[in-house]
Amino acid sequence: MSAICFYFQVHQPYRLRHYTFFDIGRSPFYEDEDANCGILLKVARKCYLPMNALLLRLIRRHEGRFKVSFSISGTALDQFEAYAPEVIQSYRELMATGCVELLSETYAHSLSFLYSPEEFRAQVREHDDRIEELFGVRPAVFRNTELIYNNALARAVEDMGYKAILAEGADLVLGWRSPNYVYRPAGCRKIKLLLKNYSLSDDIAFRFSNHQWPEFPLTADKFTQWAQAAVATGNLINLFMDYETFGEHQWETTGIFQFMEALPDYILRLPGFGFVTPSEAADRHEPVAELDVNNFMSWADAERDLTAWLGNDMQHDAIEAVYRLEDRVRSLGNPGMLRTWQRLQTSDHFYYMCTKWFADGDVHSYFNPYGTPYDAYINYMNVLADFTLRLDDALGVRQSAPAPAAPATGNAPAPKDREQADAAPAPRRPRRTAAAPKDKAEDAARPARARRTATGKDAAAEPARARKTSAPKVKEKKTKDAAEPAPKKTKKDAAAG
Repeated sequence: MSAICFYFQVHQPYRLRHYTFFDIGRSPFYEDEDANCGILLKVARKCYLPMNALLLRLIRRHEGRFKVSFSISGTALDQFEAYAPEVIQSYRELMATGCVELLSETYAHSLSFLYSPEEFRAQVREHDDRIEELFGVRPAVFRNTELIYNNALARAVEDMGYKAILAEGADLVLGWRSPNYVYRPAGCRKIKLLLKNYSLSDDIAFRFSNHQWPEFPLTADKFTQWAQAAVATGNLINLFMDYETFGEHQWETTGIFQFMEALPDYILRLPGFGFVTPSEAADRHEPVAELDVNNFMSWADAERDLTAWLGNDMQHDAIEAVYRLEDRVRSLGNPGMLRTWQRLQTSDHFYYMCTKWFADGDVHSYFNPYGTPYDAYINYMNVLADFTLRLDDALGVRQSAPAPAAPATGNAPAPKDREQADAAPAPRRPRRTAAAPKDKAEDAARPARARRTATGKDAAAEPARARKTSAPKVKEKKTKDAAEPAPKKTKKDAAAG
């Protein structure tokens, strides 16, 4: 039997408020509650709620033969609970059908496996506990943040007891082989590897509304023919994408909901064709070969590597600084400080600092909430400097905090969320001395990525883009839903270019 396996990523980060040099030592409130709430509600209205309702109708219409899977980050679950509990209820209704699987991941959507195996395991356990608490199931399949993957990760996840792991079906590792089979990770005995068919996935996620695409418009009938042809080199088509594809990246006016409503009917008409969850795919198919992936890969950008988060000095400086605090945070034993530290690990913060403005420029500029990558770095390092001062004061020591970035101008009100004011005392304010920029750390930075938290064009709470300057180019942002967004360059097109 040939099958399609749908996997949707659901993630929302805790966005930081505008935090200046002069806030250090004065304000322990780091997150922009108004923006986080506003964006979450907008995406829930445009994507999560209507798409969940559509999937529920499709499952019932096709009497359980239509199936999908999700990974929902812990930061998204926390915001659903705080701002839109009806979203959690809609997922419970989907889970009750028995046709939906929830996958495991890091709680904070972090890069912790690269820097701290202990923190990685702790976040995965915390995420699984949260899924079990909310939905009554414990995940059996793992997918890492942004599909970051290599052999070492697969071995670690196998040791944690998972039956399968998801990854990008990147050409640089597959070569002549097809992503439409199940593989065995090199060095593993039991765990199975499911690879994304990025060509067919991106046809839906990125090219669907591109009027310049030669295959536009994409219909359910046409896509079904492509799927039928794809199984000539395999028996499993893994369609992995951001859930915000539906209604947010691809607006309702593009016809994306109508496409998804029609697709199962066309697929299920094909003899021997159906839908499976990742667990079912792993149970039904044996690996056809071992796949050796020594270097890390991801589903980001044309390179499918880690440069979206770790491609310049600023990104390395920021992420190394936050993980240097691990021992001190754990020794304090304060749940609030631990929660804040974990949220500062969220991959989006480092994605915003990316300086790739060429093949992937459209993607990075579109999803960047900051004016420039440098703004993202400065803001993050100011927050981290204050957090370090608070941490040291709570421990009763005075160690050198990460040097704050160059002073930023402007004032912003402290967010309403007092959750960040943990049990730790407010730090003593450092002297007002001009903070010199780091040597190379401010030479490069980057905007946010398509998934990850891109919201629509109509969110009043979403930061506006910077105007074009001689610095890295950033497109001006549309502010209304009235007009269709201009077609964006896709990851596949960028790679082809």
